[in-house]
Amino acid sequence: MLKRKHIRFLRLYEPVHKRFERFCQVRCYGEMAPEDLMNETLLIAYEKIDDLQSKEAFLSFLCGISIRVLANNNRKMRPESTADFPKEVPAYTLTDAEAEKHFLYEALHMLHPDQQEAVILFEITGFKIREIAEIQNTTEDAVKQRLKRGRERLKEILTYESHHQTGERHE
Repeated sequence: MLKRKHIRFLRLYEPVHKRFERFCQVRCYGEMAPEDLMNETLLIAYEKIDDLQSKEAFLSFLCGISIRVLANNNRKMRPESTADFPKEVPAYTLTDAEAEKHFLYEALHMLHPDQQEAVILFEITGFKIREIAEIQNTTEDAVKQRLKRGRERLKEILTYESHHQTGERHE
């Protein structure tokens, strides 16, 4: 019985591994190590696999669990425990690609949490609006609004960062 559960879990997980990994890397940037988030989520998901209603919803199942794990971790975290995850990275230590990724992740974390989550789920993880509405327990119209506002805010943040980094004046 246990072996059957293990095989079922692995069959569901393998096809979604890369998308789930990307989601965790972006969603928990600067808050906790992505590997820790993935491990905690997978452990919980394995224990609750019998609650899964549809194998097509497995990635949503994982993302929903990871969102709760991260929220619980943030509630428990003391300010000094974030020292391992610096938000400020010296620009001279990054390649161009790493710098772009860093500034994008920083910008994402400046968004309202609902907007941030919607943008990550849609743009990076590839969920459909309907799926995001289920994960966020809201309507499709609310998700569309979060995506619109999140994209607009990202554009403002990244435009400001770009001008600020190059010393240009934004008038």
